[in-house]
Amino acid sequence: MSDKTPVDKLSFEDALRELDQLVVQLERGDVPLTDSIALYERGAALKARCESELAKAETKIGKIKLDGDGTPTGVELVQDT
Repeated sequence: MSDKTPVDKLSFEDALRELDQLVVQLERGDVPLTDSIALYERGAALKARCESELAKAETKIGKIKLDGDGTPTGVELVQDT
């Protein structure tokens, strides 16, 4: 995946993959300072994208209903808003 792709157009998986690659580059420490700043900014945007996609997924996950003693009694689906 190219860093030319707008972050908001990346899937969760692609954003996470690119974020992992950026972290490796930054951890190596052989990137010039100006490039490091650009990588960090891109990484921050990728992180925000991943967090947003995870939040959306959480709203779609079923919420397990428990009775008084903690026994599961069913699933309540959470709707998107």
